[in-house]
Amino acid sequence: MKPWRDPVAAGQESVWDYPRPAVAEPSDRHVRIAHRGIVVAETRQAVRTLETSHPPTWYLPPDAITPGLLIPSGRRSFCEWKGEARYWHVRIGSEELRDVAWSYPQPTASFAILRDHVAFYAAPFDHCTIDGEQVRPQPGGFYGGWITSDLAGPFKGIEGSMGW
Repeated sequence: MKPWRDPVAAGQESVWDYPRPAVAEPSDRHVRIAHRGIVVAETRQAVRTLETSHPPTWYLPPDAITPGLLIPSGRRSFCEWKGEARYWHVRIGSEELRDVAWSYPQPTASFAILRDHVAFYAAPFDHCTIDGEQVRPQPGGFYGGWITSDLAGPFKGIEGSMGW
């Protein structure tokens, strides 16, 4: 079933114009993650991945992440384009957010730009912003895209999107 498309306003990107297979591209947009008053990560040197029907996923370079907050997780997953992902917990004070970030230590050649970069789910954190705008997490729980007002959907992860 082909999904309907939301209208695209001036200045918006439609996620239905993004490529498949996915691609990764550098971005100078201001990406910031904060939780409980602590800056988890902040950069203008992120990489965003783009894939048809998905809002961008933002990968941050290691020097953008506050040292000491990431704790390795035993969880792993596999992406047909990027390779094997490893997951991370984030510890802020006595609070541990489990499996809230992931990286590709040995990405495929097409995604070499992601090496050592870390992506974060938006939902577990108090503040995830792009250029100061609070993002909405991609629906569905599994996906890690960040939705901003400059994107038009619908977005993979909503009810009924399994076959997209």
